Amino acid sequence: MAGTGPRSRRREVLDVLRAASGPLGVAETAERLGVHPNTVRFHLEALVDEGAVEPRVQERSGPGRPRTVYTPRPGMDRGGTRNYRLLAQMLLGRLAATGSDARSAAMEAGRAWGRSLGEAPLSQRHPAAGESAARLVGLLDELGFAPEPEGRGEGEGRDGPGVVPSRIRLRHCPFLELAEEHGKLVCPLHLALMQGALTEMRAPLTVTDLEPFVEPDVCVAHLAPVPQ
Repeated sequence: MAGTGPRSRRREVLDVLRAASGPLGVAETAERLGVHPNTVRFHLEALVDEGAVEPRVQERSGPGRPRTVYTPRPGMDRGGTRNYRLLAQMLLGRLAATGSDARSAAMEAGRAWGRSLGEAPLSQRHPAAGESAARLVGLLDELGFAPEPEGRGEGEGRDGPGVVPSRIRLRHCPFLELAEEHGKLVCPLHLALMQGALTEMRAPLTVTDLEPFVEPDVCVAHLAPVPQ
């Protein structure tokens, strides 16, 4: 086989199946590739696990046990390479080209996503300040920001008055390269996402500011009570 790694060799097995006029067994596939059947069997099992190939039981026309044959599933190969970063760069580049409206458009998109992420049953709306902050920290953790709440602000927390973080340190940016390239859009989007999530919760807190890279490995989101 011409490939040098598991992925390239797996691709060759899949190409043979796609070029065939009908389903192929392990031995037939191995013969067409000029490799040992065990090699083909290994890659076929992996392709089945990926959903790229479908195994079928084929009855023999004469004596003998039924055999398993394989056929490619229709549709694009879901095991192939993805490049979502390129897509994000294209969309951010196009947004940046709109000029003065770019930041407000990014924040509008962030708030919309934040509202969808902050949705909760009516019984869980209007949480106390401490619970609101905890929910926001949990959401940021799920998104990959590695949040660390710190400080104390005004409000009623689960542990009593005043036990509410005034800041959330973000030690990881899941969009780091994009933030470095398009920080004037990505950072406001993150700020608006947090604001939208808290608004959807009907929380008594909001995020007033997001300071990017206050340290080489830290951004800081500032919390404050919602003005009455």
